[in-house]
Order: sequence, then structure tokens, then C-alpha cells
Amino acid sequence: MVDDVDRRSSAQCKNQSRMGKLFFYSESHVHMTCICRVKMKPMTKGSPTRSFKAIRPGRGQILDGRRRESPIVGAVQKSITHGSVFEVGNNNYINNPPSHRANFWPYGETFFRYPTGRFSDGRVIPDFISDYARLPLSLPYYYPGFQSYIHGTNFASGGAGALVETHKGFVIDLKTQLSNFINVKESLRQRLGDDESARLVSKAVYLLNVGNNDYAAFAENSKLQFSKKPQEYVNMVLGNITHVIKEIHMNGGRKFGFLGLWNLGCVPTSRLHANESSGSCLEELSLLAKLHNTQLSMILQKLEKELEGFKYAHTNSYDLISDMIDNPSKYGFKEGKVACCGSGPYRGHNSCGGKRGDQYYELCENPNEFVFFDAIHLSEKAYKFFANQMWVGDRGITWPYNLRELFED
Repeated sequence: MVDDVDRRSSAQCKNQSRMGKLFFYSESHVHMTCICRVKMKPMTKGSPTRSFKAIRPGRGQILDGRRRESPIVGAVQKSITHGSVFEVGNNNYINNPPSHRANFWPYGETFFRYPTGRFSDGRVIPDFISDYARLPLSLPYYYPGFQSYIHGTNFASGGAGALVETHKGFVIDLKTQLSNFINVKESLRQRLGDDESARLVSKAVYLLNVGNNDYAAFAENSKLQFSKKPQEYVNMVLGNITHVIKEIHMNGGRKFGFLGLWNLGCVPTSRLHANESSGSCLEELSLLAKLHNTQLSMILQKLEKELEGFKYAHTNSYDLISDMIDNPSKYGFKEGKVACCGSGPYRGHNSCGGKRGDQYYELCENPNEFVFFDAIHLSEKAYKFFANQMWVGDRGITWPYNLRELFED
């Protein structure tokens, strides 16, 4: 059941008292392209026993995110990076294939009631953080005609990574997102003057979740694996992320929030490709995510000493998602390994919505019972859990600050 806070309309959100701070969101999502077409198989033991419906979308069933964009105005955050964990619709407005979009049904079905470009059945992490901070939901940076950045914007692009080569030509890469942020900063300066714009930029909280797509691309590409050792590749990814952090800091940013990488090897699409019979995780992806998270933690501790005024909140999502997948009932779910929407074993084939080359897919009756909405991305209920951990998580989960402490600072 959706609580009273979640039922607030966009107009109500807009008129609330605000904490007077901007967000700059940065993120990347896991985009694992299917290696081969798979035949439908019976659901694995432990899967929900409720009935599922097979959907073959008919004419007029798919809603266009551009025509039916969310009516929410204003924005809460400025998002730098690239991905579906934080994306609110930028990919709707660039020339890319459906594999990098979520502007069709059933995405958005449970909250917005139509697809907005968010890779979930409803809201994603930035939406909940906005709610907790009593700020309006964010508009995507590329939303047509949107130029008022007083309350921020969202730069995230589903499928992007820290490396320009990751899904090049289909996403808004990290380098471009950084340029977009600098453009927004200049727009604020022209509108508000040097002092006020500098104050806003310094009070903003910049959220980043980068690297998922880079490591998925590495695991898929045998030539890349031959040319780069895992440690070398992780160093490349983290080098680009570190550069972006320093650039934001040089341009006045001081407060940052980092969502660690998921256990990438255990999402439904990874299980499908790892071993269809055993349902094991794709260990090479899990190890890359672990290595990334460990080294990022050390980098952030170093930057805290080097960069004036640098403060951050770092959330350990790897252990949380791993436990949620293995023990879904602890978190109020019925299913942790099988996705709500998709096809094949674990619904790990990324066919949700029937717009990615395969029209056939299965859709569960209640996404709130599932950790994963599609083969890669979480359900709104799961995203809300992680947003809450970022906002008020204790030191065992989010450290050395949580986001609420950064906002109140």
C-alpha cells in the first residue's frame, strides 16, 4: 500500500516548504544486452505462484514519453551521470533505440500511471530523496523548453557509464553530463549573479552512482577482456569518476552522495547468462562491483583530506541488495530473483514492454512483491528502500554522513 506521503500530487510537492538546497544527481545503470534469444521455460522453484499474463502490446497500448511526460514542474536535483537508477527521462529526448528507453508501458504503471522514462514501475531513487527533502520532483535536463534551474535538474541517462565508449552514441555520456552541469552553473550565474549562484552550487548535494554499465560492457566484450585486466579496467572507470568529482568541486560543489554499485552478477539478466539450469550469479560481474566499491571508498577518504570543504555520504548497496535477493521476505517482498516483467528464466531476458526486439513478455500482477521490476532494474518499492538508506541510513550502511545530514548542514 502506498502511504500518505507517497500519494501527494506534483502540485502539492511543488507548494511545500523547501530546505533550500539543490541536488545534482549522477548515476549509471546496469544495461546488459541479451546475448541470444531464449525460449520460455517454467519459472524456477520458489517463484510466485500467482497467475501471470503474457502481453502482446496492441496498437495504442504504448504511451510515448515525449507526448505524455510527467506533469511535474520544477526540479529537485541536478543529476550528473548516466543511468537508469536515477534517470527521470533524458533518454526520451535523444536519438537512441528502445533498449535505452523506458517511455513505454508497463514502465510507470503503478505511480505515474503512464511511462515517463523512468526504468521502474513507478518512482526511482531521486524522486524519493526529493520527497524526503520536501522538494519538487526533478525534470530531465533535456526536457523541451526547460531552462529554469533554480531548483535543479537531472542529467542522468540510462545506459551511460564513466567511460565514453560505454554504449557510445546511444546515451548521454559522463563527459557530456559534466558539460551540461557547467552550462547550468553559467545559466544560474547570469540569472542570479555571482554570489547567489555560487551559494546555490555550494549548498547543492551531488548524487553519483556510476560504473554499472561499464562493468556490464566489460563482461560482455571478450576483446575488451583480452586487452584489459580487471584491475586495469576498474582503475580506468574510477579515474574518470574521480576527475568528475574534482571538476564539480572546482566549480563550487562541496557535498556529494554516492550509491555503491549493486551486486551486478545477481540481477535476473546476469543469472540468465551465467547458468540457466543452476541460477547462479555471474561471478565476474560481482567481483568487478566489489573491487569498484572497495577502491571508491578509499578514493573518497583521500579526497576528503585533499579537497577543501568536501563532504560525502557513501551507501553500501552491494550487501543490501545481495541480502534482499536471497531473503526477500525480510524486506517485505515475495520474490528476489525473478523479475516482475520480462521473459525467459528469471524473466532475465530484457523484453519488458515488447519494444526491444521481442514482443513477447510476462508481467506480474503486483510489482510491489518483487525486488526487480525488469531484468535489470528494481521495483519502485525496492528503490524506496535504498533511497531511505541513503537518507537516514546508520553508519553501518551509509557513512561518514547520511544525506539528511548533508542537507541540514
